Amino acid sequence: MGTTLYTLPTVGAQTLRALLRHPARIAFAWHGGALSYRAAAELIGRMQKVFVGRQLGRGDRVAILTANRTEAWCAGVAAQLCACALTWLHPLASLEDQLDQLDDAEASALIVDAGAFRDRGGDLAARAARVKHVFTIGPAAYGRDLVAAAEAAGSATPIDLARPDDVASLNYTGGTTGKSKGALRRHREYSVFAAAILADFEIPADPRYLAVAPISHVAGTKVLPVLMRGGTVHLHKGFDPEAILATIARERINFTLFVPTMIYVLLDHPKLDRADLSSLELLLYGASPMSPSRLVEGLERIGPVFSQLYGQTECYPVSVLRRGDHDRRQPELFESCGFPVACCEVRILDEEDREVALGTAGEICVRAPHVMAEYWRRPEQTAETLKNGWLHTGDIARADDRGYMFILDRKKDMIVTGGFNVFPREVEDVLSTHPDVAMVAVLGVPDPKWGEAVTAVIVPRAGATPDADALIELVKRRKGTAHAPKQVQFVDSLPMTGVGKIDKKALKATFWAGQRRMVG
Repeated sequence: MGTTLYTLPTVGAQTLRALLRHPARIAFAWHGGALSYRAAAELIGRMQKVFVGRQLGRGDRVAILTANRTEAWCAGVAAQLCACALTWLHPLASLEDQLDQLDDAEASALIVDAGAFRDRGGDLAARAARVKHVFTIGPAAYGRDLVAAAEAAGSATPIDLARPDDVASLNYTGGTTGKSKGALRRHREYSVFAAAILADFEIPADPRYLAVAPISHVAGTKVLPVLMRGGTVHLHKGFDPEAILATIARERINFTLFVPTMIYVLLDHPKLDRADLSSLELLLYGASPMSPSRLVEGLERIGPVFSQLYGQTECYPVSVLRRGDHDRRQPELFESCGFPVACCEVRILDEEDREVALGTAGEICVRAPHVMAEYWRRPEQTAETLKNGWLHTGDIARADDRGYMFILDRKKDMIVTGGFNVFPREVEDVLSTHPDVAMVAVLGVPDPKWGEAVTAVIVPRAGATPDADALIELVKRRKGTAHAPKQVQFVDSLPMTGVGKIDKKALKATFWAGQRRMVG
């Protein structure tokens, strides 16, 4: 007898199932409006009818540029139901980066939120040579208004035309260590993530989810799990701390996701202590490390609701540090990226892909059903990253005897100074404990004596005047002389990527430019 390969339903089928299960409930809410589960399914069906009429289907890539907007999310589902692959453009990326992604993905269709990106969308439509179909959400001087076209299409029942081996998404990496790459997932890989999140992320039984960060990225991965639970997704456009505090209180939000920089802004906001956050049950944070001292402050002032997520474009999620792990009596766990989720096999491997001894540094390597299938049209980088059956994350970590992982740094960010290997994350964790430090980035700067000089770039807390010598001495006491910064620079802000990570590539470029000027 032959064997049948088991697969989960496609992501489109999972979404339709969730929407059909709770027709009368509110699926999406935003300032001034709401959409029921039934209405969301109907809108998806009408949009799918428009796409089919334009002969969009299997093998087409559809790019979306949007703020957090319901119609854009529905358009993405409609495209995947047509067996198209989605590629989300980051709303904070430059025009050139967005054009590069459109070209690399060979996108044949572009959907633009005209309310938020009318001018940028016009530039993309004019310059993206491969794009044949341009749709706008709302009227614009270019393209076809998808909302108006969907209304004119009349009623239509959404139908899943995709197969498990069709490409579902091309999610582009952040590009912090090189040119952005498209992580390809077929429905076979893509359909697992929602179940993994529901199994391990302690999402409330009746979720009222506030999406503040762009739904084009990690915040969007929580939308389908919330709908599977019959909850409501509250969409916010942009990060306005006062409006966010008011929304949490008014809508009784019990679940949200922030990057650490957003949490720092909330902690520094004068209205935080007067805000009613009693409904909040789960505050997920991730994308970059969080200062342990600020995490303790958050636990004291916001409550025991924090949970850290860890993953990457190539595989999400990988691990989670749950609420119960955020115990001020066990502060050593605050530096952990958590415990692997149930559907992930995780090992810490050396350069020869051998498992390292307990507590020894090595690379986090993952096997899981939701690991990407490949990098889009990059066979050499695919072979390097998906080696010996393992996804090599590029993150260097150690694990304790319980299986909790502690990331030391990105493999490519390691500093070699005076013959010693220094991981910037270890130095950053020490410096961030100082009460005068708001944010810190540590990097290696070319140096004729040391090869690379450990350099700390620090944003002081408001009103504070940190002493550089005292900070250097703090690192010496905690980590030793090799880890101590050779220089400390104080700045008003650090460059950030579109997903809220410190942009070390941009930061290093400023130092390297300075070195070249000195040499010249």
